[in-house]
Amino acid sequence: MARVLIVDDEKLIVKGIKFSMEQDGMQVDCAYDGEEAVKFARATEYDIVLLDVMLPKLNGFEVCQQIREFSTMPIIMLTAKGDDMDKILGLEYGADDYITKPFNILEVKARIKAIMRRNSRKKTEPEAKKAIEKGGLKLELEGRNVVVDGKEISLAVKEFDLLELLATNPNKVYNREQLLNLVWGYEYPGDVRTVDVHVRRLREKIEPNPGEPKYVLTKWGVGYYFKD
Repeated sequence: MARVLIVDDEKLIVKGIKFSMEQDGMQVDCAYDGEEAVKFARATEYDIVLLDVMLPKLNGFEVCQQIREFSTMPIIMLTAKGDDMDKILGLEYGADDYITKPFNILEVKARIKAIMRRNSRKKTEPEAKKAIEKGGLKLELEGRNVVVDGKEISLAVKEFDLLELLATNPNKVYNREQLLNLVWGYEYPGDVRTVDVHVRRLREKIEPNPGEPKYVLTKWGVGYYFKD
């Protein structure tokens, strides 16, 4: 049974989403402010967190940032319609996806199920390699852990997925559209800036000098690749 955390201070919206998800057999917890959301997330490893940007006590970005300090559980930000800055900031703070308000509940459920299907496949697919090592970087595929110079690094779900794809296909250059389709899925409605934001965050975490990366490189005018 999938466990979902809904975080929004608009109780009617929460009630509607909760009812619809429970009809699909999901187990749903609800939080109505940022501090409550962090407490729930510390107590339970959720399959999905639906997180509104505008919240009392702690806003959605602060909640996302705090959750990322201890968990890689998938987070979908709920952002204002047409507010590109909220979308970019959500990704910068470690969110995996975003949905604009007002939204269709069918879109929300489809997005959740797509993420859970991909995560389920990753858990059941046999790994050709257990780990990938390059210099001071070690990528443990089964445990989804990343170690840099002996220190474990916490990556968001999509940051790990992006690094895994590039590292398991070294020296192969992927353009932004290919990465968007392969990592986020063909149904993902976002744009290529999502890829750039995640690459930047990934470099900040794994590269000794993000300004001069030695693992995830840019092929100017083409895309990104992992240097073997």
